[in-house]
Amino acid sequence: MLIEIHADVLCPWSYIAKRRLEAAMAVLGDTRIGIVWRSFELSPEGGAMPGESAADMIRQWRGDAAAARIAEIMALGAEEGIRLDLENARPVNSFDAHRLIHLGAASGKADAMMERLLRAYHSEAQNIADAGVLERLGREAGLAPSSVAALLAGEAFADAVHADRRLAVERGISGVPVMVLAGQAPTSAVKPVAALVGLLQRAAASQPGG
Repeated sequence: MLIEIHADVLCPWSYIAKRRLEAAMAVLGDTRIGIVWRSFELSPEGGAMPGESAADMIRQWRGDAAAARIAEIMALGAEEGIRLDLENARPVNSFDAHRLIHLGAASGKADAMMERLLRAYHSEAQNIADAGVLERLGREAGLAPSSVAALLAGEAFADAVHADRRLAVERGISGVPVMVLAGQAPTSAVKPVAALVGLLQRAAASQPGG
């Protein structure tokens, strides 16, 4: 069974959803489930230089409700064993990071690449638009250094990122994280583990031979 997840490295909810989905898959113990990470840029107009923090941006959007929202996100992350450092995570352009995830997918390391990028941005306050940072993170995720360097020097997988964006539009997806289970209708990926287990079980049962 194939799970497609539309997500962005910049999105703390995508990190939370990843952890919950991993927990749900562990409950099922089904090794036949495959995950495809679909690129979704929350800030395609963003630059390579970090500016305001994620927390500062939430304060601009939420006003008086910002403190509660920031605390909620951080608490939910902590429940999943994730340190979400919203005060120091600074949004940048994630296009090259998404290209790196596609490169990882070509060698079966998309999940490892996504995990390393999420931790670098949300927990370590690293600039995931910086080529030097991306080269190091690619190596740490197990990608061939020469392949990472070649990708960052060229335009490899740019078409794949654009194609994922078009697919999201076709599916009516305007925010992330969203998952598509076995080609079914898109649904939010931020659900309790028990709910995810149920969704995965029903999707698996609907497959031929399920």
